Amino acid sequence: MIDTYQQSLPHGITLSCRATGARGRPVLLFLHGFPEGAFVWDAMLEHFSQPEHGGYRCVAPNLRGFEHSSAPAEVSAYRPKHLVQDIAALVAIETGGIAPLACLVAHDWGGAVAWNFANQHPALTHKLAIINSPHPGTFLRELKHGPAQQAASAYMNFLIRDDAEARLTENDFARLWGFLTHDFTGNRPTPWLTEAVKNQYRAVWSQGLRGGCNYYRASPLRPPRPEDPAAAAVELPDSMLRITVPTMVVWGLDDAALPPALIDGLDAYVPDLTLHRVPGATHWIVHEQPTLIQQHLSDFLR
Repeated sequence: MIDTYQQSLPHGITLSCRATGARGRPVLLFLHGFPEGAFVWDAMLEHFSQPEHGGYRCVAPNLRGFEHSSAPAEVSAYRPKHLVQDIAALVAIETGGIAPLACLVAHDWGGAVAWNFANQHPALTHKLAIINSPHPGTFLRELKHGPAQQAASAYMNFLIRDDAEARLTENDFARLWGFLTHDFTGNRPTPWLTEAVKNQYRAVWSQGLRGGCNYYRASPLRPPRPEDPAAAAVELPDSMLRITVPTMVVWGLDDAALPPALIDGLDAYVPDLTLHRVPGATHWIVHEQPTLIQQHLSDFLR
């Protein structure tokens, strides 16, 4: 049984959460991406809370700006320092402030938050598991110098438009359904996208899309354009890129937005790295192959 609740944080933000498992058990924390919600982790919450799979306390918050979580209107509220602060505060509450997470598991934008969290707070998690979410060092490299990544990330320049939310809402969220396909057109068969799953997405999107779009507006990690230097103007010191906790990365190789060049050279930033390449899987591998994700995560947790 998945419990849903509103968790107030000391700095005034509230995160709507989904959780299974008893408090006091080792904690797995799951972070979703865009345009998702915490519900995408339900199968993982139920699996890993079972005694035969570790009996973990499993928690998936809706990130700031999503579903019923706090959604500040200003773009500056979605800068990395604020997003990391939310997760650090939630970790302190869920662990009682006396033990690290067993593992932080994250996908897409959740992964962007998780990379920063693991860099800034390595003592707060034993392990890090990333699913199709680029490390900031390789992402910046490809945005600056990789034509394929620049083309694949062109959609970001749509999401920072002032009218992005209104256009995403049109015609029963037609553009967002396109995001949930391999080629972003909505033309590729997507067996996992049942009407029941669509209704879960609609329930998240109907709460508003400004927060989700503000993640893109607040980040300079997007393709440079003549009127917007974006990534071309960014320099990140090595101290902001180093990950010292044991890390597993699972990468669907058919990700249209995040090509596999993003995992080239990853070990330069993440010395203790386990990497799984998954042919035929797209950006939405959590939906497509949940059993595979469960197996890789189980092996990693051992």
